[in-house]
Amino acid sequence: MTQPIEDYALIGDLMTSGLVGRDGSIDWLCLPRFDSGACFAKLLGEEENGHWRIAPLGAADGEQCTRRSYIDGSLVLESFWETDTGTVKVTDFMPQRDVAPDVIRIVEGISGRVRMRSTLRLRFDYGHVVPWVRRSEDDRVAVAGPDSAWFRSEPPVRTWGEANSTRSQFPIAAGQKVAFVLTWHPSHEPRPEPIDPYQALEQTLADWGEWTAQCCYDGPYREAVTRSLITLKALTYAPTGGIVAAATTSLPEELGGVRNWDYRYCWLRDSTLTLGSLVATGFLDEARAWRAWLLRAVAGDPADLQIMYGIAGERRIPEAELPWLRGYASSAPVRVGNAAVDQLQLDVYGEVLDSLHVARSAGLASERHSWQIQLALLDFLEQNWRRPDEGLWEVRGPRRHFVHSKVMAWVAADRAVQALERDPSIPGDVARWRVMRDEVHQDVCEKGFDPERNTFTQYYGSRELDAATLLIPRVGFLPPDDPRVIGTVDAVREELGRSGLVRRYTTEGPSVDGLPGDEGAFLACSFWLADALHLTGRGKEARDLFERLLAVRNDVGLLAEEYDPIAGRQLGNFPQAFSHVGLVNTALTLSQGEAADRP
Repeated sequence: MTQPIEDYALIGDLMTSGLVGRDGSIDWLCLPRFDSGACFAKLLGEEENGHWRIAPLGAADGEQCTRRSYIDGSLVLESFWETDTGTVKVTDFMPQRDVAPDVIRIVEGISGRVRMRSTLRLRFDYGHVVPWVRRSEDDRVAVAGPDSAWFRSEPPVRTWGEANSTRSQFPIAAGQKVAFVLTWHPSHEPRPEPIDPYQALEQTLADWGEWTAQCCYDGPYREAVTRSLITLKALTYAPTGGIVAAATTSLPEELGGVRNWDYRYCWLRDSTLTLGSLVATGFLDEARAWRAWLLRAVAGDPADLQIMYGIAGERRIPEAELPWLRGYASSAPVRVGNAAVDQLQLDVYGEVLDSLHVARSAGLASERHSWQIQLALLDFLEQNWRRPDEGLWEVRGPRRHFVHSKVMAWVAADRAVQALERDPSIPGDVARWRVMRDEVHQDVCEKGFDPERNTFTQYYGSRELDAATLLIPRVGFLPPDDPRVIGTVDAVREELGRSGLVRRYTTEGPSVDGLPGDEGAFLACSFWLADALHLTGRGKEARDLFERLLAVRNDVGLLAEEYDPIAGRQLGNFPQAFSHVGLVNTALTLSQGEAADRP
């Protein structure tokens, strides 16, 4: 059975992550990094592609736990099973690693006596390679090529050769605890020192508690904001500070469709909104690390700037399909890598410069070489902003003059002007950037605005709309009370709305993205609509929409990329950083004072 995307919860160690279903099965786990091959890939295939389920003996396939939640302020998941004979709790987590990544599952009896079963199927290389499993004293070790995993179980386990699985059945009574530990390491290296699972739980809770204590946000919706910040932290690759767009690949934007992409990489455009949310909520260390990752990634020839990079700044992210996986809910193909890395998306220059502007405004000490990199990016953009591109939605159709791309070129010039006006001692020709800023502004207003409908369009000469134009007042291109802004907000809500939420753009007819099929409402865009409503004086409508979006979160507070309001289920990769950044930033916007409703 295919569980709904929202039935999953996230665990992670700040270098990789896994998804635990409500049925007690870990169906997705990449080791040792977010972008490594999955050793549990049932999420995109079948049980034989790897999973690890712990549930009461006799629980049917797909049968779910009674309730679950994260321990406050942490990424430690507790799932409770209430049965006819008693109640049991399963605690799932990944401690911040010392040397090797560990997945720890602790089963605890709460009342009565319950017979439990653990079924572990390890499959390396996205469920393609069955490892050789052997006994080593009381443990099991699985090896295949470069991968090795050690499995320690307090209950006795048995390896079932015919099913290529490791299973155990055991009773658990009230007050009893048993632990399981799965540890990955390179097969050519010695076994890592075994970890104490109970001490690891205490330390993991302490680590998360110390981190969340830094949060300075004390406005409305604090619980939702904190959970989203924890999710962003969990999607951070600690050694470099890069933040992946999502923990998964190929979760579809339409069930049975082909809009399935790999999001386990770092997008530059996420930088502005992410950095702003981290700074505003008190997480300055994370903001510094993200800025440092950004500066390393973009260093070099501005003409070679990519829209995304690997978590350590890798440039090559070749896209391939995995034919042995049927795809989530038979939504093929399953892709790894992302060919959009080679696209021209001019908006990223503006987003990079805006993120560094945010860092300066927050008082983060500038890197000595940072301004020289920014000037080089501006030089390139000055010569190239008039070119068509693929735009922020990474369309796989023809290049066009996307309005959002031009607006972000304006942002790049505007932030340079602001920096030079604030500090005339830094090198730069402020008059030159003012000219560029004015030229871009005039070009957009003349070619990207439809006066008949009083709205900005998706690209020059089109009648289609784009939810990205909702960002026009947020970035300062026009003031919120400008009639063109109000008209754009109204038009986007009317034409791209879907049951109160917002799609990115229309997919009916000949789609601008060159792909067949449809997609759900885009959650980040729906948060942008709430922001725009607030900024344009419709505070109550903004709050109502925000609370509607909060209700879309799953039972543990997580959001995917999209939502199907008709079917009532989440779509796309999960959990999605962009959605959670949108939640945090909209909460911050709403907390900055009540907006008087516009007549």
